Amino acid sequence: MTDVMYVPEHERGQVRLFAVDLPAEEADGWGTAENVAAALGVEKLVEGQWEYVAVSGLEGLGLAGYMEEGLGVDPAQLRDDLPRLAELTGHVLIVLSAAVRGRTLRPRAPLRWIGTYGEPVSVAPMEKLRSASAEGWIDQPRKGPSDAAMSGRIATIAILVLLALVGVMVWVGG
Repeated sequence: MTDVMYVPEHERGQVRLFAVDLPAEEADGWGTAENVAAALGVEKLVEGQWEYVAVSGLEGLGLAGYMEEGLGVDPAQLRDDLPRLAELTGHVLIVLSAAVRGRTLRPRAPLRWIGTYGEPVSVAPMEKLRSASAEGWIDQPRKGPSDAAMSGRIATIAILVLLALVGVMVWVGG
């Protein structure tokens, strides 16, 4: 496999599925962190963010059911791949975004990429708040003039009085 996959640092909610193409006797012991990391082309994986699963262990639920109900994958994204997922046997590797966030994957044998699936995207409904406290207007207390405004008014009046006084003195003296 020569596909290179870059996993952005901010990626969330993506599930990468790989088939593990190994004979049954080799596949049983292959799923160690070191083997999985080497096959993905990364130094190491975040523990608890990847799974090495025997498909036969998912009887009753199936791989698609496990991905939908156990991992939260959007059923609409799985719909087109259901026949392919049902045909998978042996082991699969499930890698969550958090296991490899911010790294480049270079998967190689025995891994075979099946697909990348995401959680359903939903936006919370935006409804108007219904509450008595949310109705009407809030009366704002009226502010009085600031100290600076009052000082400016007093200074203006003082200048006008002085100007009038100078005018009277010029008139009397002239």
